[in-house]
Amino acid sequence: MLGAKLSDSFNFFSKATPVRVWNAAKVLSSFYWSRLTNHASHAGMPISISFEPTTSCNLRCPECPSGLRSFTRPTGMLEEDMFKKAIDELSPHLWYLVFYFQGEPFLNPKFLDLVKYASGKKIYTATSTNAHYLNDENARKTVESGLDRLIISIDGTTQETYESYRVGGKLDKVIEGAKNIIYWKKKLKSSTPHVMFQFLVVKPNEHQVEEVQQLGKELGVDEVVFKTAQIYDYESGSDLIPEIDKYSRYKKNSDGTYSIKNDLVNNCWRMWHSCVITWDGIVVPCCFDKDASNKLGDIKEKNFRSVWEGKVYQNFRQTLMKSRSDIEICKNCSEGTKVWA
Repeated sequence: MLGAKLSDSFNFFSKATPVRVWNAAKVLSSFYWSRLTNHASHAGMPISISFEPTTSCNLRCPECPSGLRSFTRPTGMLEEDMFKKAIDELSPHLWYLVFYFQGEPFLNPKFLDLVKYASGKKIYTATSTNAHYLNDENARKTVESGLDRLIISIDGTTQETYESYRVGGKLDKVIEGAKNIIYWKKKLKSSTPHVMFQFLVVKPNEHQVEEVQQLGKELGVDEVVFKTAQIYDYESGSDLIPEIDKYSRYKKNSDGTYSIKNDLVNNCWRMWHSCVITWDGIVVPCCFDKDASNKLGDIKEKNFRSVWEGKVYQNFRQTLMKSRSDIEICKNCSEGTKVWA
């Protein structure tokens, strides 16, 4: 797995161009200058962006708006023309593109065409999937699309544990999908995509942490990673909060209530280097804004740069620098002051 990680890192940095490196330097320096002066000053275009292929999903996970069918915003599919127009504008500066926000990306029939288009611009591309649609044909097309990273959500090593969170899911479909991707990587002699098993650690599955690592080795995936779960109503506790402390975003207080571990400091690297664009073109600050409640602009109405550099976005960054705790989506954030998210 170490060799695969090194290969993935080399692939990521191979996407560097003088323009992208200079842009990243401007973004990073403006972020630190803003922290130093306590005033939001921004330079450069995004280093990273997330595009939402769809809000539709085949599963019903209990802490996911897609799974709960609880969105207050419309459900739909990302349109190819709008996506291509945005990528044409962003590609000179954009280094990393995530095809994910909410929903299952492979439900969008044009998804792999979008990946191929972005890959053709030499952007590092990634997506996250529940792997139920990675049949033999889709697996071959995925490898051929040029996708650089494929994150497969596998939250249990037995069907009983898996479906306790991935409601409606079939573990054997996940394993079959992973096998299909690995087969076609070998068949086509491709080093990509870098295949990751992502294990969302919750109380019902925390006893299988070591087992999923072993399963990953047996199947030949490139990496196994663990993710902490976001719980919406965590203050009074939840049956999903794990007992293994390092896998929990929350700590138990002396009065029996729970609070988030990280300090909510008045800055956020994400607001300088990345954003999320919903399937219908709404620009939102980050992946914690599931309902797109903080609309910073609309790329159907204007080009991306005018949104990114606009007054609404700048005011949002400044509010965050002054009082991040007043922003609702930040209250359950686990990112802290992490740089290079």
